[in-house]
Amino acid sequence: MKKLIAGLLTLCFFTACAQDHKQNEQILTLFNNISSNAVLLNNHNNTIPLLNLDKKNIASVELGFSSQLVFDSLLSKYTKITSFSSASYQNSATLNELEDDLKYFNTVVVALPSSAANDARNINFIASLTGSKQVIIALFGDARTLNSFDAIKAPIVWTDQNTPLSASVIPQIIFGGIAATRKLTTTISPKYTAGSGYTTAAIRLKYTLPEDAGVDADNLKEIDNIAAQAIRERATPGIVVLVAKDGKVIFNKAYGNHTYADGIPEKVTDIFDLASLTKTTATTPMVMRLYEENKLNLDTNVGAYIPRVRSLSMNPIKVREVMLHQAGFIPYIPFHDAIKTGDYSTDSSAAYPTKVADNYYIRKNYFKDVMWPKMLNAPIRTRGKYVYSDISMYVMKDITERISGVPLNQYAWDNFYSPLGMQSAGFLPRNKFSREQIVPTEQDTYFRKTLLEGYVHDQGAALAGGISGHAGLFASANDVAIIYQMLLNKGTYGGQQYFKPETVDLFTSRQSDISRRGLGFDRADPDLTKKYPSELSSPQTYGHTGYTGTCVWVDPSRGLVYVFLSNRVHPSVSEKLGNLKIRGRIQDAINKAIDSKN
Repeated sequence: MKKLIAGLLTLCFFTACAQDHKQNEQILTLFNNISSNAVLLNNHNNTIPLLNLDKKNIASVELGFSSQLVFDSLLSKYTKITSFSSASYQNSATLNELEDDLKYFNTVVVALPSSAANDARNINFIASLTGSKQVIIALFGDARTLNSFDAIKAPIVWTDQNTPLSASVIPQIIFGGIAATRKLTTTISPKYTAGSGYTTAAIRLKYTLPEDAGVDADNLKEIDNIAAQAIRERATPGIVVLVAKDGKVIFNKAYGNHTYADGIPEKVTDIFDLASLTKTTATTPMVMRLYEENKLNLDTNVGAYIPRVRSLSMNPIKVREVMLHQAGFIPYIPFHDAIKTGDYSTDSSAAYPTKVADNYYIRKNYFKDVMWPKMLNAPIRTRGKYVYSDISMYVMKDITERISGVPLNQYAWDNFYSPLGMQSAGFLPRNKFSREQIVPTEQDTYFRKTLLEGYVHDQGAALAGGISGHAGLFASANDVAIIYQMLLNKGTYGGQQYFKPETVDLFTSRQSDISRRGLGFDRADPDLTKKYPSELSSPQTYGHTGYTGTCVWVDPSRGLVYVFLSNRVHPSVSEKLGNLKIRGRIQDAINKAIDSKN
């Protein structure tokens, strides 16, 4: 029965299946028992929890461990890992071939049951790895086999349970989703004596059940009903919802399919076009970092940073006005409407180097020669008023790249996504991921004449080469949750400080006298009749929405990160998702569940 329950929980980590509250409480008791009784040994160098993920190339090696799929699935929530199974090398006389295949990895996590620890070949293999790599051992089962590791100095996380449930706990200890607190109660060997063990702190997201955060799972079932309505009424073919409460992911579920026709089921790991979430997930963090480093002044005029505008009407506008959408920029320029036959080609060449979609390439310097001058010379008509404009983040991209000397996509990856472990986040996802991993957006019948799969939906961002300050970012729900949990933590995550608390407070709090906006961030509307972003959102709520049918909202008063990803523009742009208030209603279902704690 215990193994059955453990298997159920493991399944629900990835599908958020609707368990009832009572069953969850039973499972959580088992989960907490494993968590609290696991022992961390040999951590004298503070290797665990793993830090500096951007400097690690991690392999996961299974030596006869039956729950490796679960184990690797949890590891993969924290960073990119590559899996190896000893079973693939069973025809080899030794494990030398496997060791050879690990040559490009600097960190190796080895999972094995206690029965495999009695095999000298496995111990010799691990000992050999420790000579050149950082090795972490996950041992499941009989504590007495710890004496096999007396000569090994690598950290060991041991649990007496060898179940799918324990396989979901140990990776979280390795990455700091769960703290190690236990010490050995008996002496196993001269090295592993009673009282041995190290304690750690929780520094990253934990993957668990709603009841672990005081939320009744039954109260979250309304999310299923709302998502089903959205798909039934063709507001969007697919949805992924993630809920993190108090640093714990308590709900992460996929609904529907990639498209209405293909039947490819949505997965929680799928990668979506985030649209305007780019503004707060790429561009604004770059602005925040440069502001902290005193390289960017919010009250300096745009012309001080962009030489080309010094003779233009944009020159005196302050950076702060741009970030608040009060600069007076027109909302949008439909650049694709001005495309002429000679501007594009169906094949790439030196003259047409910029890929806009499959079989669509724009001519060299099109952004520099056509798009950028149009934006810089556009009339300034509403300065001092709140007018939401994509041009603002084209401008901020240019300013931040000039100051840093680094392209936005590279800066965001190097400074945020890679060290945070956000493996799917980035621009131009088709350069890194297969088409099947990316949820398609519009069947474009008027501009690119193709199904957009991994190419940014926003036409201007596409013509700019897929990398822009206002659109172009793709990511999975889990990766979105990670960076916004960092913001909820006031700038700290994974043992690293990305921002000072006061910087997060400045940018995410209301900074305008005439609108609800923060700097870059959208916020809950103080006019409660607007019920934005949802009826029950607290006044502290901040985040953003995206045109493709996405949103992320952080509610500090509830310790909440809510991520909603969809492709509501498939097969063509529809307003049903907004008209049905799907995003806001799901947010309120979450708020109600949190507010009615068991």
